[in-house]
Amino acid sequence: MEFKHIPVMLDECIDGLQIRPEGIYLDGTLGGGGHSLQIAKRLTSGKLIAFDKDEQAIEAAKKKLALYADNIEYVHDDFKNAPAHLDRLGIDRLDGVLLDLGVSSYQLDNAARGFSYQQDAPLDMRMDTSQALTAKQVVNEYDEKQLADVIYRYGEDRLSRRIAANIVRYRAAEPIITTGQLADIVEKSYPAALRWKGGNPCKRTFQAIRIEVNAELSELDAAVSELSKRLKVGGRICIITFHSLEDRIVKTTFAELEKSCICPPRQPVCICNKRQEIKIINKKPITASGRELTHNTRSQSAKLRIAERV
Repeated sequence: MEFKHIPVMLDECIDGLQIRPEGIYLDGTLGGGGHSLQIAKRLTSGKLIAFDKDEQAIEAAKKKLALYADNIEYVHDDFKNAPAHLDRLGIDRLDGVLLDLGVSSYQLDNAARGFSYQQDAPLDMRMDTSQALTAKQVVNEYDEKQLADVIYRYGEDRLSRRIAANIVRYRAAEPIITTGQLADIVEKSYPAALRWKGGNPCKRTFQAIRIEVNAELSELDAAVSELSKRLKVGGRICIITFHSLEDRIVKTTFAELEKSCICPPRQPVCICNKRQEIKIINKKPITASGRELTHNTRSQSAKLRIAERV
C-alpha cells in the first residue's frame, strides 16, 4: 500500500516556522513526508532532521524526498529521544521544530496495521513495528482495572468500566485477536439509545488503546519543553494536536515555558531565578480553514499551537 497522508494545516505550519534557507529544522513526526517536503524545498545550505517511529514511513519518505536527500538526516526513533540524536549529530541549536502528533492516514487506512475499527484486521496498533507491546497484548493481558483505567484516561469514555468488563468476559471464552472482535464488544457495551450519538462508539476505546501501545502521552511535556529550549533565539516550534489530552499537555507546557517567575504572589523579591523561555505566538489554537475541512476530514479536530524562543 502506498504511503499517503494529506498534511494538516500545511500552509499555516510553514508560515509559522518562518523557514530560513540556511537553518536547521526538526520534523519529529515525518509520516507521509508532506510537511518535511515543504521544509526541505526551502533549504539551501540548511538541514532537516526527520524522525519517525514507523520505519515504513521513513522508507517511503526517502523516495518522496529523494531530490533533497543531501539536506535531510533520517532518524528511526521517537522524537522524544531527539536530544540524544542531536548530540550525536553535533547539533546544539535548532531554527525550528514541527510536531504533527497522532496517527497518520496511512496507518489508519492500512488494515494490516490494526489501527482502525472500520476494517477487520489483526489487533496491532504499533507505530514502531519492532516494539514488543501490541494492542492484542493490552486487550488480552491487562486486568479489568488496568483496561478500564486506560480507556477512561486516554479515551475519556464514561462507560470504560462496562467496556473493560465486557472485554474480560469475552476473552475468558476466546482470545480477542482482531479489530472486528474488539469493535463488536465495544459497540455492544453501549445502550442502543446512546450507541451512535457523537459518532462511532469505538473511537474512544481504539484511541485509548493506541495511545497506551505507543506511549504517546508519556513524557510528551518533557519532550516539548526540551525541544523548545533547543531552539535558537527567534526559532519557532509548531505543534499540531488531534485530541484534548495532547492539546492540554502542549498548552500547559507552553504556558510554563512562557512564565518569567514562579515565586508565590506575595513574595516581595523574585528568588526562583525562572526565566522566560518562549513567547506564545497564538494564544488560541489555530484550526483548519473551511476549505481544508472540505478536502481533508481528518483536519476537523486538529489544533495548531506556535511558540518562539526568546
